Amino acid sequence: MVNYEFLLSFLAASFLIAVAPGPSNAFLMAQTFANGRAAGLQSAFGFALGGVAHTLFAVAGLTAILKASETAYATVQYAGAAYLCYLGIMMLKSTFSNATENSDDKPKVSNKAQNVMFQAMMTEVLNPKVALFFIAFIPQFVDTSLSTSTTFQLAFFGLLYPLFAFPIDCTYIYFGDKIANYFRDHPQSQIWIDRITGVVFIALAINLLM
Repeated sequence: MVNYEFLLSFLAASFLIAVAPGPSNAFLMAQTFANGRAAGLQSAFGFALGGVAHTLFAVAGLTAILKASETAYATVQYAGAAYLCYLGIMMLKSTFSNATENSDDKPKVSNKAQNVMFQAMMTEVLNPKVALFFIAFIPQFVDTSLSTSTTFQLAFFGLLYPLFAFPIDCTYIYFGDKIANYFRDHPQSQIWIDRITGVVFIALAINLLM
């Protein structure tokens, strides 16, 4: 099926990558702080779905287009940055327009029009760096000497990564929610949490462009 030595190496490398702080973890923590553990879990599911999408793209060869074409890469990059910036602006706008209202009536990013899972999935899908990560990282663990097809091995490792990373994301969410509980007990603090979340989204957009 797969080379088990390669599998162990893949799991070790995946653990280090998933644990290391990065844009996805920042997004998870921001959503958990602003909207609670449920929003954090939705974000984790969204990132997992994004990983599945990137696996399908990589297997189909679409990701290679991003590597070969600067125009395609830039287009996806700007689209992803624009989407994150939009989320951040909407979050900031909602806090300032509702600063004098009851916090229970304050609209959250995860409303009917924009659910958090979709936001996280689109953030992941529209990140060309993640696409190139899949096409550069996953093939290193494919053993061409096996009778198992290269396509199957690519799909196996590509789908294994989001499954492996999901419980690690849940750990971030758990501890993030514990910290956020203090701030949720203080209504005025919630407004600043949402504002910080908006700034985080905009910072992630800038980071994507940089």
